[in-house]
Amino acid sequence: MLACGGAAEGGSCNTNGFLCSDATAALECKASVWVKLPCRGANGCKREGDVVTCDMSANLEGDNCASSAQGRGLCTTDMKGTLECREGKLVKTNTCRSCTVTGDQVICSP
Repeated sequence: MLACGGAAEGGSCNTNGFLCSDATAALECKASVWVKLPCRGANGCKREGDVVTCDMSANLEGDNCASSAQGRGLCTTDMKGTLECREGKLVKTNTCRSCTVTGDQVICSP
């Protein structure tokens, strides 16, 4: 779902959903405030119809993450660890020899 124009990080909102603030970041309305979500991956932030996608594949530890990503993981940019979305932030959860993603599953090989 999208909200009306004029949304900005830290601004007030009263909707559910996401919008792209630019090609490299999305905004999500959380607790009536717009929160900026980095989309550092090659596909950035894109809107296709009513769907907003945010490529988090190159996001970093400490970056904000979407409420819909809570509990989900991804590999670190060096592919030697995992990050998980916890309480709205990406937290490093493991160090490994190699990390791969298959579908929704993150595999960290020791």
